[in-house]
Amino acid sequence: MTAPLYFLTIDEASRRIAAGTLSPVDLVQAVADRIAAVDAKLDSYVLPTVETALAEARRATGEIAAGRRRGPLHGIPVGIKDIIRTAGVRTTCHSHILADDVPAEDAVVVARLKAAGAIPMGKLATHEFAFGGPDWTLPFPPARNPWNREHFTAGSSSGSGAAVAAGLCLGALGSDTAGSIRMPAAFCGIAGLKPTYGLVSRRGVYPLAFSLDHVGPMCWTSRDCALMLQAIAGHDPDDPGSADRPVPDYAAALTGDVRGLRIGVVRHFYETDDRADDETRAAMDAGFAVLRGLGAEVEDVTLSPAQDYSACGNILMLGEGFAVHEAELRTRPEKFGWILRERLVLGGMLSAADYIQASRLRRKLAAEMERALARCDVLVTAGAWSAAPRIDNVPPFQFFRRPSLMSPGNVSGLPALSVCNGFSASGLPLAMQVIGRRFDEATVLRVGDAFERATPWRDRRPEP
Repeated sequence: MTAPLYFLTIDEASRRIAAGTLSPVDLVQAVADRIAAVDAKLDSYVLPTVETALAEARRATGEIAAGRRRGPLHGIPVGIKDIIRTAGVRTTCHSHILADDVPAEDAVVVARLKAAGAIPMGKLATHEFAFGGPDWTLPFPPARNPWNREHFTAGSSSGSGAAVAAGLCLGALGSDTAGSIRMPAAFCGIAGLKPTYGLVSRRGVYPLAFSLDHVGPMCWTSRDCALMLQAIAGHDPDDPGSADRPVPDYAAALTGDVRGLRIGVVRHFYETDDRADDETRAAMDAGFAVLRGLGAEVEDVTLSPAQDYSACGNILMLGEGFAVHEAELRTRPEKFGWILRERLVLGGMLSAADYIQASRLRRKLAAEMERALARCDVLVTAGAWSAAPRIDNVPPFQFFRRPSLMSPGNVSGLPALSVCNGFSASGLPLAMQVIGRRFDEATVLRVGDAFERATPWRDRRPEP
């Protein structure tokens, strides 16, 4: 059966638009109709901007017909996480504090997407200030998982994960401080890339932790992530964390061929440091068999325990998060949702010595990962401990209950990709994570793309 327009990948839609067999107006209208039909069940959007999107689609159709196509994103409907500023469009951070905030300028990543011809469909749900949720005391309800709305999307790019999976946009922007792109990608069954620290500008994105924050693409496939990354990557002299280096052609690296690549499996993270469930471990083993069958060399690698990475990342995030929000916490704490307030206050209890020791440990852990990647082309580990839990069974301090599988990517600043590697018996997605060398997103995406081509998981879509 032919997939409905809202379930096209960016790559498929782009090729049809370029060939003249699909108009951006028809594509945007199909996505707008899909939002109207199902988002009341998912709450992935806090503010759809459908009329503006349709106007932009008409403009894109005219430009492309006149021979002024800007590239593969021209006419593609995308969603924007609601901590990312959008000119003239409310940006609330899912918080009462900014409930009526309307920025004057776009964030750099939004401006770059628009310059590439992408069409924003609206603002997507997040956890409050990218840290506090799921919380029903906020101005908007939390997003729901489209595979089963009683289950969690993870966060904080919750609406981005749900919207992409359900066909409410073809790609979305997310942010990742401790896994906030990759965890929703894992639970919602999509591809999500946390780029190398410094590759993508964060100017205009509300911070959580300055030294850990990343912005990146969330899409149905690794190839689509490559196309979005191409548009948003690049130096920004006004972002102090931005790196000045050339941006390669990411899609050109996606040959489907991983023969001879050395893949290091960090098995102890999810088998002995803490134990993932049986379905996750079985999906990981099956995934390694696929990669071996594609000609990759797969061997186990040992790093420091997952608990070390997680503790280091948590202290840095809590300390920096408290610094970001300290003034508001002291003057109007009642404006925060209770989960975010309780989490942020923990940062005020840390000492300077705690933060400095975590910073020292960070250097050690990052160096350890880079040594492992001198021997391997990528590292692979589980993307989550299990399929998504129920949304009403998420402890407010779950990041203290067991180590985060996401922390190694943020602590090191290395690129990390989550891809679907199967489904649980209950029909919820499972995931694995691919981590690469600094600024080597091309190889990370190459592995994800080859795995997706060799497995059937991209053929399944949720119907909320």
